[in-house]
Amino acid sequence: MTVLEFLKDNIVILDGGMGTLLQERGLGPGELPESWNIKRPEDVTDIHRAYFDAGSNIVVANTFGANSLKFGGNELSDTVTAALDNVKRAREKSSGAQEKFIGLDVGSLGKLLKPYGDFEFEEAVEIYAKTIKAGVRAGAELIFIETMNDSLDTKACVLAAKENSSLPLFVSNAYGEDGKLMTGADPEAMVTMLEGLGVDALGVNCSLGPKELGKVVAEYLRVSSTPVLLKPNAGLPRSEGGKTVYDIHPQEFCDQVAEYVRMGVRLCGGCCGTSPEYIKGLSERVKAITPVPVSEKSISAVSSYTHPVYFGKSPVLIGERINPTGKKRFKQALRDQDMDHILGEGLRQEEKGAQVLDVNVGIPEIDEPVLLKKVCYELQSVTDLPLQIDTTDPVAMEAALRQYNGKAMINSVNGKEEVMSTVFPLVKKYGGLVVCLTLDEDGIPEDADKRVEIAERIIKRAEEYGIKKKDLIFDPLAMSVSADPGAALATLKALERISKELSCLTILGVSNISFGLPCREVITASFFTSALERGLSAAIMNPGSAEMMKAYYSFRTLHGLDENCRDYIEKIESYAAITAPADRNVSSPVRTDTVDTGEKGAASAPSGDKKIQGAGDTHPSPEDTALQLRRAIIRGLKDKAAGLTAQLLEREEPLSIVNGQIIPALDTVGEGFEKKTMYLPQLLMSAEASQAAFEQIKRRLKESGESGPTKGKFVIATVRGDVHDIGKNIVKLILENYGFEVIDLGKDVPAEVIAERVKKEKAPLAGLSALMTTTVPSMEETIKLLRKEAPWAKVVVGGAVLTQEYADKIGADYYAKDAMETVRYSLKVTEETAIS
Repeated sequence: MTVLEFLKDNIVILDGGMGTLLQERGLGPGELPESWNIKRPEDVTDIHRAYFDAGSNIVVANTFGANSLKFGGNELSDTVTAALDNVKRAREKSSGAQEKFIGLDVGSLGKLLKPYGDFEFEEAVEIYAKTIKAGVRAGAELIFIETMNDSLDTKACVLAAKENSSLPLFVSNAYGEDGKLMTGADPEAMVTMLEGLGVDALGVNCSLGPKELGKVVAEYLRVSSTPVLLKPNAGLPRSEGGKTVYDIHPQEFCDQVAEYVRMGVRLCGGCCGTSPEYIKGLSERVKAITPVPVSEKSISAVSSYTHPVYFGKSPVLIGERINPTGKKRFKQALRDQDMDHILGEGLRQEEKGAQVLDVNVGIPEIDEPVLLKKVCYELQSVTDLPLQIDTTDPVAMEAALRQYNGKAMINSVNGKEEVMSTVFPLVKKYGGLVVCLTLDEDGIPEDADKRVEIAERIIKRAEEYGIKKKDLIFDPLAMSVSADPGAALATLKALERISKELSCLTILGVSNISFGLPCREVITASFFTSALERGLSAAIMNPGSAEMMKAYYSFRTLHGLDENCRDYIEKIESYAAITAPADRNVSSPVRTDTVDTGEKGAASAPSGDKKIQGAGDTHPSPEDTALQLRRAIIRGLKDKAAGLTAQLLEREEPLSIVNGQIIPALDTVGEGFEKKTMYLPQLLMSAEASQAAFEQIKRRLKESGESGPTKGKFVIATVRGDVHDIGKNIVKLILENYGFEVIDLGKDVPAEVIAERVKKEKAPLAGLSALMTTTVPSMEETIKLLRKEAPWAKVVVGGAVLTQEYADKIGADYYAKDAMETVRYSLKVTEETAIS
């Protein structure tokens, strides 16, 4: 019996913690737990056997941190092989009679990927792949990816697993107290992405105890059509006698986890602080619980790195403006790779109410695979709206899909066999909600019946690739009524039949309908309303069109989709005062054979190229340059921030710009981050933009022979034995933007090196980071040495395994939950020092 066969009808018992048990057996501060697979295999095997004896169905190898960043050459393969051999021996020795399976455990690399960090996506895939390949060779029966706190890092690991094995794949993420991953993804976003990638089980582990993870688990169970797993910590950690202990005892732990099993969790175990005693109690507790069947939720969604957008209830607006069709200025921006202009189009549409952004860069003279990938990458660095990847070039499509952070819309496929056989494999591999155009080798049918027939054919072909109907959205193709008076009726009839008879989602590029007519917004909006009444699920449209937005908000209100008419009341006055300018230049009638049929990758042809004012304007007037600089920093527009700073320097003093524009902009983002209205990627991109501005400031100061002020020195390091430096690097970046001179000692730094450098620099502040429970003793050791060698220094600590109580126990001056808390405390210390 395979593990997936067993999972169908049973509750699967997972194992518990490893690091704390190795510490009890003598694992020293800074010693790599995975090294014991070879140095002390008997101890590792004994722990694995104890979990099997306690009732675990799945025990994962001691390979959580086994990657080529820590183990070079053949050492990685040898370590992974030894680890899996230890689990195999444990299974053979176990007295347990239950079904037993062996997993390869894969943890995060501890690196933040670009654009938020400095690690390349493909580099991460390559490193994970080395561990996966070693695990497959050594006989793993499943791959268990866990404790991932970033969606893009998760995707890199999943792709490495899928591309280098056919083993069952379970994926678990680590959520914070706010119910989100470190980089902002909520549970719904992760379910959307991971189900699109085709994992076999998904869920939650580490960070918090079972009670604190309750809301996250409930969200998973509400939206997931895939078995949900749960491995919480044994509560919160604290230090006792130099050892890490947790505050939830086995009985309480088992009671809480068993309740989640009754709700529908299908795989359960423990993480930090749990032991075979916890797993034995859990195994006994859930025996009497009948497994809750995993139900198909039939949810249609796309996602960004923070949230999903659902289709099927309220109509979704897809901004059409990132598209060169009919836009001379945008075409030139693509040729010049003018990212300020391109990103500006995206930001303006977001401000106007778009929920998804269509991205089309298809002009003949550019390298579309390179540019489409770059534009999607850059857009995801400044907006958290999901993207619709719009191309007929399969190479460009895959390049963009591969590095897309979330589950994208894909525009498009059609009824041509060649197109389906090219696009559907990409949809199956990377996930996506794919736009299906109702045309085939014979072109666009004139009547609705044939368009519906093509839709039925596409559905059947998608099924052959394992793509469900919920991931298809059909475009019955709006054609210009100026060329064919019956075009609108044919499209609306096809749309209604696809929606009602086939129970499928529908989408239209609505502005196609008005080609060749004056006052296009008027007729386009009327057609939009007619389509909505017939079941239109989404529209590719211009959110800057007042007529379209009035129709949208009115429809939602009249159909009970706008609670208490809230959106209508808030938005409509701003549109009611706007009237569409008369279009006195009537275009020539458009022949149906010249309307875009998907051959250029767009399901729509955008309306005119009118300028929309907003945060993305690229040519601010002199009087609002300062305001535009603030906006650029808040939005994370690096090039624009640099250019605006250079303009301001022509008439303002450098320090005036720093104190009047740059720091206030950072404060705005920092406050949003603290209030959870903005997330880590936005904080980091804002910091990058402010750095670009600072470079202009520094250049001017250097030219004048001046030096900028500093808030003081801050020595920062990840403690001995820990190679995870995401948190440290984030803190460094933000501190530097606030004017601190940060001395970064790197990762895996001995206590003596840290203390010596703090003493040498006479630094008033030192920051220590640790991610793993096994390395927290190194943090305590470092603090003790700092008290002796540099008693004046205030010590700030942070990391996923720490709490306020834990920080107090090991003698830290301050526990910072995130980078902004470190900044606030550091500013307070420097102010107090200045006063004294």
